[in-house]
Amino acid sequence: MDGLRLVAALMVCLYHYAGRGGPVSASWHGSPGHIFPTLYRVAVYGNFGVQFFFVISGFVICMSSWGRTLGDFFRSRVARLYPAYWVALVLVTGASLALPAVVHAVRLDEFLVNLTMLQQPMGATRVLGVCWTLWVELRFYVLFALLVVLRGVTYRRVVLFACVWTLAAVLCHSSGNDLLNQVVMPEYAPFFVGGLALYLIHRFGSDLLAWGIVAMSWLLAQSEATRGLWGPHPHRDPYVVILIVTVAFAAVAAVALGWTRRANWPWLTTAGALTYPFYLVHEHLGWFVIRVLHRGLGLPPWPTLATTVLGMLLLAWLIHRFVEKPFGPRLKRALKRGTRQPAP
Repeated sequence: MDGLRLVAALMVCLYHYAGRGGPVSASWHGSPGHIFPTLYRVAVYGNFGVQFFFVISGFVICMSSWGRTLGDFFRSRVARLYPAYWVALVLVTGASLALPAVVHAVRLDEFLVNLTMLQQPMGATRVLGVCWTLWVELRFYVLFALLVVLRGVTYRRVVLFACVWTLAAVLCHSSGNDLLNQVVMPEYAPFFVGGLALYLIHRFGSDLLAWGIVAMSWLLAQSEATRGLWGPHPHRDPYVVILIVTVAFAAVAAVALGWTRRANWPWLTTAGALTYPFYLVHEHLGWFVIRVLHRGLGLPPWPTLATTVLGMLLLAWLIHRFVEKPFGPRLKRALKRGTRQPAP
């Protein structure tokens, strides 16, 4: 699973560096489609790594919450998400001050509200472009925590949650209610639900009900991905979109069924640990590095691309080693102390 997470992150990275226009075109001083004509045809599908992440997240959150209390779940999520996120905010804000042409100059009020990770529902500017996915993840955590973890995670409760969420997501499309759409997330629910059901298969073995939920989730997920991510982009093929969604479900299913047990190489654990900080820093800081190396120093495109990816992986390792490892556990312990009842 750690390896799959890194694959998903690299897919998104490839999309940001070689599969879109806007700021990255300014960094390359030209369209990535002209600079990397062959790579571009693959990179335009890289943003589907986000949906891949959501399937993995459904699996991992169900696994990590089993046997935990609501307080344990809350503390683990806060300690996991916030330390690296705060450091990434500082780094990107610093880059915005150094080279505003790549990253818009961040105002103090924008920086401060972004510290909460709630800037999107507040309507504030996002300092990290990728953090819209964190808002999706946070809503999933809240739904799962309140409806499943609060009373204790069991097979029956996860199945009930998956079925009710799927039905609500389908009905949401005809509701026209923005608040309901924000809560239910019909465009992302099938991916999370598919991951949840695949973890049930991993933990309890195959059964028709769990596989039925996976099949229903895949059918809805391919529809959501094709309508939402193929239509707006003229260079994507809908059949390739369906194939990518299928591969994402199949890859997590292979883990669930134990087919990947032999792939237990130690470096995969490190790869999984780097995924989150890499995902946070790669976009804007990567554009910054590309602009400096390619336009500033004249490095050719392919060496620039390789150097940038490796540089972001190194930065992710530094954040993991010197921020997440020491401060994550401390934050979790501090939160636990803060929830203890005072002596009478």
